[in-house]
Amino acid sequence: MKQLYVIGMGPGAYEKMTMEAIRALEQSDCIVGYTVYNDLLKPHFPEKEFLQTGMTREAERCRMALEEAQKERKVAMVCSGDSGLYGMAGIIYEIAEAEFPDVEIIVIPGVSAAFSGAAVLGAPITHDLAIISLSDLLTPWEKIEKRIRAAAQADFVIALYNPSSKKRHDYLQKVCDMMLEYKDPETVCGFVRNIGREGESVTVLTLKELRDTQVDMFTTVFVGNSQTKDLGGHMVTPRGYKI
Repeated sequence: MKQLYVIGMGPGAYEKMTMEAIRALEQSDCIVGYTVYNDLLKPHFPEKEFLQTGMTREAERCRMALEEAQKERKVAMVCSGDSGLYGMAGIIYEIAEAEFPDVEIIVIPGVSAAFSGAAVLGAPITHDLAIISLSDLLTPWEKIEKRIRAAAQADFVIALYNPSSKKRHDYLQKVCDMMLEYKDPETVCGFVRNIGREGESVTVLTLKELRDTQVDMFTTVFVGNSQTKDLGGHMVTPRGYKI
């Protein structure tokens, strides 16, 4: 059977993967992923064959996985977080449709950083949520800016993925300036570094403080809506239930 699992492995810790994801990995002959993700999995699946590529070689990695599945092996393509949200599920389907139409694709969801990070912060996304990546490798900055402004004006809680890098060190500051056009400077915000991994840390602060804060690619940032509160160091957005 030509079968390929596309697996969301969550934030990285074994216990934060779903049982469905763990079973699929146990049943797979070969695990394909980005180098960092494979390194997180190897201690738990030492008997498996691992294939990998570095960053920016996503299409090559997907073809590698599909080629292995074409050999009638059970193959797992792993993604951090969820396999569909900024993951490999979409590109796998695109390449398979054109080049490997007889490979069966099974998408297995995982816990995305918006949810695993929210749990560390408290309850920041109890209401409507917008998830926006600040990486402009695949999305033009002009489109990202429109989405930021629209989400801020609509008073969404906003989760920001890929908030900074060496080449994009000032992107979070730019985004905060945009949001400050619509949001109060005292808006409660938070960020979590290394969610579910060694060195996990959490910070709750205001939007004006966030503007001048340095973060990295392993950080997920949360910007509250007009009702979000700091309750004892926890970021909480009320849903509106009567108390």
